[in-house]
Amino acid sequence: MLELNHTKNFDELPLGDQIKQVIAQLPSTTVSLGEILDLVGRDGMLLLVAFLTLVFMVPVSIPGVSTVFGAAILLIGVSRLFGRTLWLPKRVKERALPADKLRNALEKGMVWIPRLEKISKPHRLAWLTTGRGMNLLNDLGLILGAVLLMAPFGFIPFSNTIPGIALLFLAVGLIQRDGTAVLLGHLANVASIVYFGVLIGGGGIMIQNLLQN
Repeated sequence: MLELNHTKNFDELPLGDQIKQVIAQLPSTTVSLGEILDLVGRDGMLLLVAFLTLVFMVPVSIPGVSTVFGAAILLIGVSRLFGRTLWLPKRVKERALPADKLRNALEKGMVWIPRLEKISKPHRLAWLTTGRGMNLLNDLGLILGAVLLMAPFGFIPFSNTIPGIALLFLAVGLIQRDGTAVLLGHLANVASIVYFGVLIGGGGIMIQNLLQN
């Protein structure tokens, strides 16, 4: 089991520093989702969501990542929705991923965190992050973003990036109780649906034209 070497209380560090600590402690060869979860801690599910989405902020191809990470985020959303402890299937938890490629993608994706920390303001429009109704809506937003992330369009530009942005905004917004960031996350989910709709509609028209010709 991997454990972080804490220089101070991990939970007291800024979000960017927490993620940097996790990246620094990744193994050198392969890493599993279970090992990443051990580093983040089982109480840091939203931090885990932010961490997992960073890899989709840059154009990099790591086979199986969108499926594994998307499934994990989906289960995080479900566990939050029903107030249950996070459970991951063994196949998802133990899937070996190339640590070097993952670390490289995460480090490149880290450029987003300082930007979000500058934009995000704790307790802004906090009513969008509290209350039973908003908690339900936000957890459903995490689930929707995860489903969109797992959609089989990985070979198409931005098909993982837009849902990844949605999930990152939602995670950071919920961590900081920033309703504006949460709202941007929901809007990015809508943008993902529109984008996928255009892709599917355009593909259908193309196929129809080919058949007619």
